[in-house]
Amino acid sequence: MSNRARLLEKLRTQSLTWGDFTLSSGAKSNHYFDCKLTTLDPEGACLVGEEMLAMVRTEAERLGVKIEAIGGLTMGADPIALAVGMTSWQKTPEVALQVFNVRKSPKKHGKNKLIEGNFASGMNVVVIDDVVTKGDATLQAIAAVEEAGGKVVLVAVLVDRQEGGCDKIRGMGYQVAALIRKSELIPEGDAEGASSEAGREAAVTA
Repeated sequence: MSNRARLLEKLRTQSLTWGDFTLSSGAKSNHYFDCKLTTLDPEGACLVGEEMLAMVRTEAERLGVKIEAIGGLTMGADPIALAVGMTSWQKTPEVALQVFNVRKSPKKHGKNKLIEGNFASGMNVVVIDDVVTKGDATLQAIAAVEEAGGKVVLVAVLVDRQEGGCDKIRGMGYQVAALIRKSELIPEGDAEGASSEAGREAAVTA
């Protein structure tokens, strides 16, 4: 089984759940991706690091840009950014990606930082998100990075829920790459049919 196939399997079986949910965007949904159950799993973290780094490197080459750091809005982006950074060091330590995270509000003590970790003004960075629905959380991270002097050369998404968020971010002038789309995790029609136990079981084990 390829790394990508195994990652898809883990996301289906560990991170996809069915029920009645309110998403961070405020929208209602009968399914929810808790990607941290995969990205904070040792095997899942390794798979995410490998696959997301490969995608980021491919996009950087396509765009002709040098990437120096990677991070996003806490908490969903944190384990992904660290996994990618660590994988980049293991593969090519001389050009390893630095890692940062963006707080939802500035720390109220110490240096009162909004961005933590190895970030500096002027860096070319990738903004990471685990799941994009409407895109508002990702745009919050982008705004914080740009306010601090960083240049966002790419937005990298683990799971695109295909509800307009990635297109919204692209429409604001940013390059966006999604590793996995919701349609790869939920076969067409299952999102509606999975309100029953039989539908839920079929969608998770498909």
